[in-house]
Amino acid sequence: MLKTIATIFALALSFNASAQDYPNKPITLVVPFAPGGTVDLMGRIIAERLSAHLGQPVIVNNRAGAGGIIGTGYVAKAPADGYTLLVGTQGQVLQPLLYKNLDFDSNKDFLTVATFASVPNVLAVSLNTPANTMSEFVEHAKSNPGSINMGSAGVGSINHLVGEVFQDRAKVKLTHIPYKGAAPATADLLSGEVNALFVNLPNVMSYVSAGKIRLLGVASEQRAPSIPDVPTFAEGGVKNAVLDSWYGVMVSAKTPEPVVKKIQDAVLAMTQEPDFTAKLVEQGASPFANDTAASAKIMEDELKLWAPIVKKLNIQMD
Repeated sequence: MLKTIATIFALALSFNASAQDYPNKPITLVVPFAPGGTVDLMGRIIAERLSAHLGQPVIVNNRAGAGGIIGTGYVAKAPADGYTLLVGTQGQVLQPLLYKNLDFDSNKDFLTVATFASVPNVLAVSLNTPANTMSEFVEHAKSNPGSINMGSAGVGSINHLVGEVFQDRAKVKLTHIPYKGAAPATADLLSGEVNALFVNLPNVMSYVSAGKIRLLGVASEQRAPSIPDVPTFAEGGVKNAVLDSWYGVMVSAKTPEPVVKKIQDAVLAMTQEPDFTAKLVEQGASPFANDTAASAKIMEDELKLWAPIVKKLNIQMD
């Protein structure tokens, strides 16, 4: 009995020492979408900065597919030691609402250590789409049900869900075409293979500036400072569709508190750096700094927002 107690005590001391020494080896930052999309962009923006603050290399690992589930599931199964991080969004809130047979529950199995950026979602259309305004887009969709192809970063992704909410609010029917990330969806938008894409602004900002695609609306309460000429969905006649996106760093909920604290402090310090803020603004994003406690409240609010929407729209995946 005494030997057992001594063994447990020794393991606890070893575990605490390991947590206090964190990090002492390279860290993996999992991006659950393909390279080139906004989640990937945000992951690569923070990887180098996290490395500088934590003193170890932070290596981006893209694990795309199933609307973010493959990458999220990979992190869920990784050791809870702080060496496998996840670039998380409200997509992790949505997954348990949408999928019946997941072997993890991201609302219980993950902890949002801190958030660092927010971005508006926009309606982007190809140049061959016969609509220059939101009202023209809605009118065309109503006159030609199902004729407009709507790309997304994958089934169950925030792009997909914003598109579903838009269809519900505007009373139109679009044809959904899922991809393994926003980047390949954007590529087909540029070529005209798909007509429309509900997407995070940073993913298409450069193409908008180059005149290669058109923006018809922004799903925010107010117009985005980086695209002041683009009206909100409400201004375009589509009400009750305020659906911004945010980005944070997530870990397993079982990660030791000292490790969580170190990651949180690194993320929050990063958000205070002027060059980091400038980089976000350049991409059409804004700093969105919240510690672990505030991030938990954000997750709760997202669940309250999306649960009735998913139920009303009857969106269920296998």
